[in-house]
Amino acid sequence: MGSWLVAVILPWALRYATCREVALPPGPLYRVAGFPLSLPCSVSGYEGSRTQDFEWYLYREDSGGRQIGVISTRDRGFSYAPYQPRVRSGEVRVERESGDQARLVVQRLRPEDQGRYECYTPSTDSRYQGNYSASVSVKVIPDTLQISHSRSLSGQPLTEGAELQLTCEATVRSKQHTHLSVTFGVRGGSVPGSGAAGQGHNLREIVSIGRDLGVAPGRAGDYEQRYGEGEISLEKRKGPGDRTVYVMRMAAVAPGDSGAYFCEATQWIMDPDGGWERIAQRTMELGNLTVQPLADTLTVTTVPRGEVTLPAGSPLSLTCVVRGVGAWNRSALLVQWMKRGAASGEDGPGVGAEVEVARLGPDGAVSWGDDVSRRGGGSMEKEAEGRYSLRLFSAHPSNSGVYRCTVSVFAGRRNPGPSSPATVTQRSDGVSVTLRIKEVRVSAVAALARGPLLKRGDTVAVMCNVSVATTGPFQVEVRWWQKRDEPEGPEEESAGDGRGRVLAVLTYEGFSRLYANGSDVSVDRLAADSYRLRVHATQVEDQGHYMCQAEVWGQDPHGGWYNTGVGVESAPVRVYLYSRAADLLLIPLVVGVSSALFVGVLIVATVTCCFMNRLARQRSPK
Repeated sequence: MGSWLVAVILPWALRYATCREVALPPGPLYRVAGFPLSLPCSVSGYEGSRTQDFEWYLYREDSGGRQIGVISTRDRGFSYAPYQPRVRSGEVRVERESGDQARLVVQRLRPEDQGRYECYTPSTDSRYQGNYSASVSVKVIPDTLQISHSRSLSGQPLTEGAELQLTCEATVRSKQHTHLSVTFGVRGGSVPGSGAAGQGHNLREIVSIGRDLGVAPGRAGDYEQRYGEGEISLEKRKGPGDRTVYVMRMAAVAPGDSGAYFCEATQWIMDPDGGWERIAQRTMELGNLTVQPLADTLTVTTVPRGEVTLPAGSPLSLTCVVRGVGAWNRSALLVQWMKRGAASGEDGPGVGAEVEVARLGPDGAVSWGDDVSRRGGGSMEKEAEGRYSLRLFSAHPSNSGVYRCTVSVFAGRRNPGPSSPATVTQRSDGVSVTLRIKEVRVSAVAALARGPLLKRGDTVAVMCNVSVATTGPFQVEVRWWQKRDEPEGPEEESAGDGRGRVLAVLTYEGFSRLYANGSDVSVDRLAADSYRLRVHATQVEDQGHYMCQAEVWGQDPHGGWYNTGVGVESAPVRVYLYSRAADLLLIPLVVGVSSALFVGVLIVATVTCCFMNRLARQRSPK
């Protein structure tokens, strides 16, 4: 019985308890002439169809309470004469958000649109109760938003890494308390950081200053990262005549920053419901920007070009010319001089690994990477913007090779970190440098010193007789090699390019360098053309083939010594160690002693055995 009453009474109670309610935002609402008005209207607590109709009326302040039909969702002929053309053109329209929510939109407000707007919903209820309409006062205020610019783009392309600075002036004079926000943006180009080209309608916000005076970067591309790194900024300044100037700065433009730039100013007001509403907005075109990639503009050349031939000991001067960087005070440069060519002079120019001769870092510090070039003395310096020189005060044959200048540009960064990647790196064409030397002829003969046959433990002396024919002062550097008859392992067999192992070197300065492991060696100079290697207390592993190598060093006009690159190797001589007399007597002595011990043991064993057998027979019972 109770459940039956609930089933009958509850729908009846809900039917009479439900009341229709129409809601509009609280007013008054202040909107700017010439800009849109958007009035949302909703209905709840209704019966019938889920799709409700809406009708809007306007009560002008000077109409004495007479209503003007603006627009209706159910009657196309509802609009009064002042609004009929505007409704037909779509300037005044209804945008339905759902069945019970609709929005009145006036695209461009006029001063005569000021008044009290009423949103009425025709009844679909069985009983007439509740609120069937709501109204809100709309105030149309004059448009005082002004925007202009004092600095725009000139149309000239900017080089990658250059600084971009744009200004925009925005003011508003309103009796109401309104706020202003300013946004800088770009259309077209490509999205920075994406690597993809955009279409002409592609619009990106770069940076903006909000109605609360907070600065925020755009979220497209890499603007947030660049803003965080200080490369993008927006500043509000006081201009002449109480005007407000907004200055946007991009520390280093990139190719993706190309496009059409604009400045947008927006006027905001806080409605009675506490929400902020955009009531006016203007955009100012600032011009088109084209950013040229550094890879297209950067050029690196050397002076002189082609080939350079100098006498040994002459100064060498090379200049690196850099163009197309843009503003020199905007980007840091790393300038390197590289050389390809064997330092020993055994190979021609351009052969061998490329090495760094010297570098001038972004911090202005010079460092040398090639000890051969630094040995003769030199300098690297910045002569002027875009000109970097390398000077060797006394160039030697070891300085021969192909020189190139390598330039790395850090666009828009004056103090890049050690791990910062360069924006672009470019190399110059090579210039071939050849150093002429005097004619030099040299020969070397290796021989064993005269004396008795060599035996283990003796001192072996290997002579190296060198003959040099040239003009001017010279010195000889001698190197000794040994190749054993039977190498102990594959490492020793392959050492020295088949020549064996290096035992010792007597430098042109008279210093000795000993490399022999396990052998006691010494080197000296007996005469102007005679050099000696001695191996003391020789062992079996000291046997083998010995050879010497002679290199001629010349003296330049400044008194410095240099390797002429002229050298020769002698024919090998063989060292064989004979056995000593003690070694020859050792074997018979060992054999004799062993035989005597064997015979003695045999006799003693035989006698002992016979004696024991006889003793055993005597003790046996009879």
